[in-house]
Amino acid sequence: MDEKILKALGEPKRFLLLQLMSKRGYCVRALARKSALSESAVSQHLKVLREAGLVYGVKKGYYTHYCLDKAVLEKVILELEEIRDAKCKPCDGPYYGCPESEYLRCKSYVPPEKRR
Repeated sequence: MDEKILKALGEPKRFLLLQLMSKRGYCVRALARKSALSESAVSQHLKVLREAGLVYGVKKGYYTHYCLDKAVLEKVILELEEIRDAKCKPCDGPYYGCPESEYLRCKSYVPPEKRR
């Protein structure tokens, strides 16, 4: 995953802007009113979101309306799901840099969802 996307998603104000744009496109002034941020702050956050590829602008007369790029967001979601669904296995043992005590503990680890 691109570092710019992670940076963009990691800021709560940008995440709020993404939530707003998930429903429809907004101009900077409308985003500022809905998010209680200044227009200049919204513009700076939109710059980061645009550079990450998460939003795009559509020119409507004098104004640009910004929309969430749901195709890019879908790719991010798929990558996160891959991480979530990956099967964890123990390391190859003490000969590969893992202390023996840690290797034995790791080898006998049972994930919470498998415990009974």
